Amino acid sequence: MLKVYLTFSFLLTALLNAQAHGKEKEIGFYQLKRGNLKLNLTNYGATIISVIVPDKHGNLDDIALGYDDIEQYKNDTCYFGALVGRVANRIGHAEFTLDNHTYKLPANDHGNTLHGGFTGFGDVIWTVKAHKEDSYITFTYDSQDNEEGFPGRVEVEVTYMLIGRNKYVVKMIAKPIDKATPVNLAQHTYWNLGGQKSGDILSHEVQIFGSKITAVDNNLIPTGKLESVKGTPYDFLEPRTVGSRVNEVPGLYDINYVIDGKRSGHLQKVVTVRENVSGRKLELWSNQVGVQFYTSGMLKATKGKNGVIYDKYGGIALETQGLPDSVNHPNFPSQIVHSGQTYKHYMVYRFTACC
Repeated sequence: MLKVYLTFSFLLTALLNAQAHGKEKEIGFYQLKRGNLKLNLTNYGATIISVIVPDKHGNLDDIALGYDDIEQYKNDTCYFGALVGRVANRIGHAEFTLDNHTYKLPANDHGNTLHGGFTGFGDVIWTVKAHKEDSYITFTYDSQDNEEGFPGRVEVEVTYMLIGRNKYVVKMIAKPIDKATPVNLAQHTYWNLGGQKSGDILSHEVQIFGSKITAVDNNLIPTGKLESVKGTPYDFLEPRTVGSRVNEVPGLYDINYVIDGKRSGHLQKVVTVRENVSGRKLELWSNQVGVQFYTSGMLKATKGKNGVIYDKYGGIALETQGLPDSVNHPNFPSQIVHSGQTYKHYMVYRFTACC
């Protein structure tokens, strides 16, 4: 039943040759395992390939969307499981001004920049710094000055770490070396708690601990205003299903929530998701001020793992991050990190199943 993604588990020594920034690097596959929780990953994009957890009957299944082989990841436009940056989400008009200099970026999304440009952090080969199968894996990446138009060299590190029972941490660290630069990293796994082959997520119950959203224009670029969700289809302050009001939004949810009471640098619960058939529940904590809630309304006949076809509403992405397009909105918390400073982004995932 778990044939394809268990195959990844046995490919810990499998290596493929690839080119990245003129240097030959190796693509590998790695596993983290403790009890009934298993994560399969690759250093291509520091990507999560699968997350295997039990349901309320103890049956194991993969609850993360993804692909069967590395070539699909190289051609991916959905960012399945990837670590995205240097700046996640969108930058309006593909430009920003810093220290009186205007930086022009790749316009890869309707004239704007999305998830770092044409070759963001999810499209490069990371170095494996350390790996212990029952505990953690750390990937590193050295982003160069003017990479995708961004200023300065940045040393980036992401660690996926198992903690306790059915919990794991994502720790993202970035250190600018020589220039100030914007940094806003995000983990882009798509979740389907019924199992990646179970269909749509419209019956998933969601609670988001944010009473405001960053209002956007038709191209999903923030206007600079924060709007209350109360009385709108974006109100998930109390648990309700994705499908309950999805027809009242423009075809999908793809919006950033501002987390209530957020104190910079402190972990706080951001969102919970529950699927009643399997009984699985996902709880997410983060130290970031926002979370992008995306219900994959743009998926269309995408061939995923085990030959499963992912269609509209096939998964939920929960991307904790700074507020989008902050580089162009002085009223938003700044994403500029100066040389000598350290960007720190933490996420904690907890999975349970009952009733």
